[in-house]
Amino acid sequence: MKNNATLVRFLLLATLWGSSFTLIKVSLEGLTPSQLVLSRLVLGALLLIGIALVSKVALPRTAEVWGHYGGAALFGNVIPFLLLSYGEKSTGAGIAGVLIGGTPLLTLTVAALALPGERATPRKIVGLVAGFAGVVIVIGPWGDKLGTLGGQFACLGAALSYAVGFVYVRKFLSPRGIPPLAGAASQLIAAAVIQAAVTPFLDWDTPDFTGRVTAAIITLGVLSTGLAYILYFRLIGDVGAVTASAVNYVVPVAAVIVGVIVLDEPVTWNLIVGGLVVLIGMGYAENRVKGLKKEPPAAVPAAGTGGESEAARTGDTR
Repeated sequence: MKNNATLVRFLLLATLWGSSFTLIKVSLEGLTPSQLVLSRLVLGALLLIGIALVSKVALPRTAEVWGHYGGAALFGNVIPFLLLSYGEKSTGAGIAGVLIGGTPLLTLTVAALALPGERATPRKIVGLVAGFAGVVIVIGPWGDKLGTLGGQFACLGAALSYAVGFVYVRKFLSPRGIPPLAGAASQLIAAAVIQAAVTPFLDWDTPDFTGRVTAAIITLGVLSTGLAYILYFRLIGDVGAVTASAVNYVVPVAAVIVGVIVLDEPVTWNLIVGGLVVLIGMGYAENRVKGLKKEPPAAVPAAGTGGESEAARTGDTR
């Protein structure tokens, strides 16, 4: 980190992204999953639209580009947001954060299958196997579970959807060189439109906007879905995309800590050990483990919230 201000932004970003899992849990006390997702997407989109207008950043104008942002929004926002919201109805915020921490490993897998230029190197294979072992440890199928298996697999499905979204962006949007703020705003706009279209067909109850629920959804939409990406883009400008993407190593830790403080969630041995194994596997696959020979960096996102080129062009707006 260049200075104390950059370090503060780094830790604040990790906290905002990590706390999103607890905010989802609290928001579900008064909203259905579809209502929650629509609310956070609209709030986040409005914030980024306002900033784009003030910054005089133009949004895309062609139907083709907007169509691709629709695809990116579907896999990078709508599907994972819904899966997380449904999953956290029956599993904890901390375990959801740890399972989403497996996104980079899934991204490497999807990229190796879908992008001809991505090689499944021995390092990546070892990292993926270690990461999978960590996920199994976190789920803990041999004993008491931190929530239902269905909820946990929904969170893991969200991580897979994020991975597909990153590869989609890498293939169809990254080569266009769209400014980061314009890309993030466009993707959130497309996601809000898609979610608005499907919400009437999903479960719907009368919202219960208690003070706690209202504060959670506003914080989730404005801060964890909107402001977080401003901080992320600033970090990229300060220290580069690779270093900025290291925030994803701190997000699962923040998710567990915030869940314990706010929701009094339990911390079990398999959550800690499994989370560490996932992070170690991720670090090895991405060649972040010190003392090892370096490989050329991958062209796809290195972590759940963005990576090399995609980090500067789109956001994992969890």
